[in-house]
Amino acid sequence: MPSVDICFSPELLPLYSLQGKVAVIVDILRATSSIVTALANGVTHVFAVAELAECQALGRQHSCLTAAERDGRQAEGFDLGNSPFGYLDGALDVRGRAVVISTTNGTQALRRSLAADEVVIGAFLNLQAVADFARRQQKDVLVVCAGWKGMFCLEDTVFAGALAEELAADFDVSSADATLAARHLWQQAQADLPAYLLQSSHVRRLNSLEAHKDFEFCLRLNEYPTTLPVWREDRLVLLGNR
Repeated sequence: MPSVDICFSPELLPLYSLQGKVAVIVDILRATSSIVTALANGVTHVFAVAELAECQALGRQHSCLTAAERDGRQAEGFDLGNSPFGYLDGALDVRGRAVVISTTNGTQALRRSLAADEVVIGAFLNLQAVADFARRQQKDVLVVCAGWKGMFCLEDTVFAGALAEELAADFDVSSADATLAARHLWQQAQADLPAYLLQSSHVRRLNSLEAHKDFEFCLRLNEYPTTLPVWREDRLVLLGNR
């Protein structure tokens, strides 16, 4: 039986083997939620990079939109920040466009996880799609939490617990202490997820930036239940697209 394990921070990835596994990258607030929303709303593909200079260079090279965030704020000189509403509010016509994105935490976690057999993007918005894909693959799953600047964060771990709960009938979710802990957090949180996560330091940080609307949207369960961004060659595309 395949297993589910959880890496609480990209800084811990050297302790894990990615070979033969499905890596689920999660940065609930807000990179992976924004990527899911972008591809669900007509963006053709997403390049994910670690550095701002690389983001700008790829944007010029591929004539695509640029999205960048540092410390929760949109980086200067980029078309978009790290809000899912950048792909929803109509201020920019994103349909049929590609995007290159760089964020404080999420894109770093992705770039460090590319040794996995499959790399997919997870969020509460597409929890069902991630679980369905994992069941079809029947490989060990490692949830890679983006965290905050190398440290543990609550919302990514609660998502990991929700995914483990979804997979409990078909996967071993009891052999790793990290998975057990994450499931306990999800069981505490699920009755009122927004209220529970108001305790999170990152939520408080976002709310101080007047991004409460983003917080509420990113916690919607299965807003996009069939949308699964997957890594193919050098970019993220919707499962089934190339």
